[in-house]
Amino acid sequence: MSTSLADWKGVPPPTVQQLEGRFIRLEKLDPARHGDDLFQALQGSGADPKLWDYLPYGPFPERSAFNDWLNNHVSHNDPYFFSVIDRATGQVQGILSLMSIVPEQGRIEIGHVTFGAPMQRSPKSTEAVYLLAKHAFDQGYRRLEWKCNNANQRSKYAAERLGFSFEGVFRQHSVVKGKNRDTAWYSIIDPEWPKIGAGFEEWLSEGNQTGSGQLKSLAECRLPDNT
Repeated sequence: MSTSLADWKGVPPPTVQQLEGRFIRLEKLDPARHGDDLFQALQGSGADPKLWDYLPYGPFPERSAFNDWLNNHVSHNDPYFFSVIDRATGQVQGILSLMSIVPEQGRIEIGHVTFGAPMQRSPKSTEAVYLLAKHAFDQGYRRLEWKCNNANQRSKYAAERLGFSFEGVFRQHSVVKGKNRDTAWYSIIDPEWPKIGAGFEEWLSEGNQTGSGQLKSLAECRLPDNT
């Protein structure tokens, strides 16, 4: 694109401590307050057995290793981790981060998305991504990325459902758990966000949510005439 950015000054790195939604609240990761719930959600009875398949860590052999993993996260500002708290129950049900943060270029990624079974395929998971995306674009970021193992069909489906555009595959990008990883790249850029953000808001609205699901899909909520 040839848009002039002569006045571009960059954007601040993330410092937000809490983001409120309708279904969930994001809080900056605090292992002391969130650790017990997270361990139960991600590794307790009833946890998704496929949760760790494409992540570079986990599952953890014991609680102490899980605690070390959480404590390592809070010792860095990139990735910048959030816990996902169900507002109805107060339980922590997942974790995700802002990462690959390049404030001088206005580039940032949503990653390390690790949701417990009660969050998956629910308004809570959609709202968690929406809150981070909205915050990034409200702060002035120009590009929001989503990357995943090209073999991870669930993550690729999620990226496209959430409004990210597929950009291609970096072949033999890395080695993860002794296996080759080809990385699929997706993005949303700032000119696209108003329509995508409005679609999220419509989909999450009380008028679209019913006891048995949603009246409109997220893709339908992004249609130009929203009909």
